[in-house]
Amino acid sequence: QVQVTESGGGLVQPGDSLRLSCAASGSRFSIYSMGWYRQAPGKERELVAKITWGGSTLYQPALKGRFTISRDNDKNTIYLQANSLKPEDTAVYYCNVDLGDPGLPEYWGKGTLVTVSA
Repeated sequence: QVQVTESGGGLVQPGDSLRLSCAASGSRFSIYSMGWYRQAPGKERELVAKITWGGSTLYQPALKGRFTISRDNDKNTIYLQANSLKPEDTAVYYCNVDLGDPGLPEYWGKGTLVTVSA
């Protein structure tokens, strides 16, 4: 029902920056929150950051400072500004949409790959 599309990934060198985008469309319900998660090869998916439509944010403590999440409510879009990227940031970054109702499913995008390598 809800389409989730990420973009902005690519190959960068250590110390570079990227801005990822995620657009959600097709929902008959209002969005409660959207967030960014990532999964590196051979590792579990982990939270990067999420944001409610009211503006509250939650970051993985180890990543706060280099990663900043923002939103455009009118466009149903979130962004992730990633700075000072390190090789260990290499992962597929996934976008999540939460409608804020336990009776409704959450939605995920297919991911965008970020590779940090010299």
